[in-house]
Amino acid sequence: MKNRLVIPVVKWVGGKRQLLDEITPLLPKRITSYCEPFLGGGAVLFSLQPSKAIINDINEDLMLVYEVIRDDVEGLIKSLEQYENTSEYFYKIRDIDRDKDFYYSMSKVARASRLIYLNKTCFNGLFRVNSSGEFNSPFGHYKNPNIVNEPVLRAVNKYFNANKIQIYNEDFEVTLKRVNKGGFVYLDPPYDPVSDTANFTGYNKGGFNRKEQERLKECCDDLTRRGVNFMLSNSATAFIKELYQDYDITIVKAKRAINSNASKRGAVEEVLIRNYGKK
Repeated sequence: MKNRLVIPVVKWVGGKRQLLDEITPLLPKRITSYCEPFLGGGAVLFSLQPSKAIINDINEDLMLVYEVIRDDVEGLIKSLEQYENTSEYFYKIRDIDRDKDFYYSMSKVARASRLIYLNKTCFNGLFRVNSSGEFNSPFGHYKNPNIVNEPVLRAVNKYFNANKIQIYNEDFEVTLKRVNKGGFVYLDPPYDPVSDTANFTGYNKGGFNRKEQERLKECCDDLTRRGVNFMLSNSATAFIKELYQDYDITIVKAKRAINSNASKRGAVEEVLIRNYGKK
């Protein structure tokens, strides 16, 4: 029985909540083990709520949030209750990661609660770091942000602890090697930019270029050889469509909510690519 309170705890760039109606009918009818190597906000994971899953993201702080929700949700809730929704306080908390020694000396709970607080109070819920890995989104000026969402945090904690959910922070290729034959993988990598100005690589310092897209395609070929089904989301660029031309490609319309230019927050074409189902 799925718990309707098990939903994303953070808003993440490229989140899939708005695409679930398109993704869900294309999923395999039966999923015995699930893997998501680019977890982000985890909308697909939390919608499916599989009993056995491998989850990963290259963003260390994000995966720390999930680890803390699993291991010490009450400590996390208590920590979140201390935060204030003011501009001055926001920038004080935001700038903590400028001092790396101090930042990494903080407890796991303190670091996890900081990310959730910044995510709930920063402009547009846009998690973004600069080339030094420092959070650099501005204050959002929201009147009453839901910083401490206790029912959701406790529901996700219960889901993690009642099931076999393995949490990793590593390169996606390493995670994919953990998947056994018969498993299912949902891949939601940073998207191939639709234009030179659309490139957004700020989830994590380092970025995700076309060489990385090609490395991911090689991993998809390897999954296919090993008898692992996958579905991959990406932008519907000519590059991506050509790269995956041997696979089943479905074009879907996605509503992009995160864009600094409000006029560009419309429906855009994306692809759902699969190595199963009919062509």
